[in-house]
Amino acid sequence: MLEEDLVELRFRLYDGSDIGPMRYSSSSTVAMLKERIVSEWPKDKKIAPKAATDVKLINAGKVLENNKTIGQCKPAFGELPGGIITMHVVVQPSSNKTKEKKIDELPEKKTPCSCSIL
Repeated sequence: MLEEDLVELRFRLYDGSDIGPMRYSSSSTVAMLKERIVSEWPKDKKIAPKAATDVKLINAGKVLENNKTIGQCKPAFGELPGGIITMHVVVQPSSNKTKEKKIDELPEKKTPCSCSIL
């Protein structure tokens, strides 16, 4: 693997701590990065992803798509010769689980009006 095909990435967690920096091939996908983040996640954190689908990667204000490669995202990274690119990691549980939980937690609505039909 050529040296110029490698990109050095660091992942910034919600509390300001980091995973990395580590070198990745330009052909690595965002989904592969997420899998690595989940496997490297510090055990002492209160918030932790259960799966790669719970992780969102943000760089330059954009959420990166799973099917894109680092090489395809590179223009958003900018040209940093020899620099380390920092991506922000957001943990967001799967929407299906959260919706079900929110619906279950809602109290039953009572109708505040009472209408009389004469």
